[in-house]
Amino acid sequence: MRMVNLRVSYNARRLALGLAVILVLGFLLLPGQLQSVFQSIGSPLGWVISWPLQAVAGIHDRIADIWGRYVALQGVEEENQQLKRELDLLKEQNGQLREASAATERLSALLEFKRQALPTSVAAQVIGRDIGNWYKTIILNKGASDGIQSDQGVITPAGVVGRIVKTTASTAVVLLVTDPNNAIAGLIQRTRDEGIVEGTTQGQARLKYIPLLSNARPGDHVVTSGLVGGFPRGIPIGTIIRIDKEEEALFQSAELSPEVDPNRVEDVLVIRSFPLPTEGERLSVPKPKP
Repeated sequence: MRMVNLRVSYNARRLALGLAVILVLGFLLLPGQLQSVFQSIGSPLGWVISWPLQAVAGIHDRIADIWGRYVALQGVEEENQQLKRELDLLKEQNGQLREASAATERLSALLEFKRQALPTSVAAQVIGRDIGNWYKTIILNKGASDGIQSDQGVITPAGVVGRIVKTTASTAVVLLVTDPNNAIAGLIQRTRDEGIVEGTTQGQARLKYIPLLSNARPGDHVVTSGLVGGFPRGIPIGTIIRIDKEEEALFQSAELSPEVDPNRVEDVLVIRSFPLPTEGERLSVPKPKP
């Protein structure tokens, strides 16, 4: 008899456990339907059971909503990544087009200047730089096979860059106007006083041997004199920013701000030859302000 009672009790527990599992699964999987069923019972028990079902139904709806948004966001994320890749590609192409446009403008201005002022000059591009402790130079992609020789002047439409100091068949080395080893004959446009322009260790330039009686002042423009060296008369070199006059010195000197920044030069003209100036002749350069 005891064994029968134990078996009945065991079967009852299994049945209760099975009903509990079904009820929980119903809560999770069909909360809305079960809620309607229990509310339709109309008894207090139905309403008591329906309350947790309402909470479960709300959680179920929120989970479904969150999952739907997550799936949608995955698609948006992939679309954003694709748009970002396309935007990066367009930026790269835009940068290339801007660079090509800038190069075209520089070369057009250079060739126009060459046509008007120095038809025998050779256009070249900068392919290397050396601004170390010993020399300040740049390397051009034209050389002896293009008619380039040592001591020829190198300029841009803005002014003097330097002069050729070494050549190979296809390249040339330019000693910059800011190098202390360089020397170019210069002329103060306003006062007509001449001197020698040399580079400085600070990356500027200095006009030396200005006569003591000269009234040169800051703001005066200095150009090539055309008397010696590989430059015609009138090519801009720099602007005076300070006059130095030492006591008992035989000459004055002036610190210049170069017209051309050698670190930004990309295209230049090499002056192979030029006509010697006659009296009154000048190249077309900006006139100094009174």
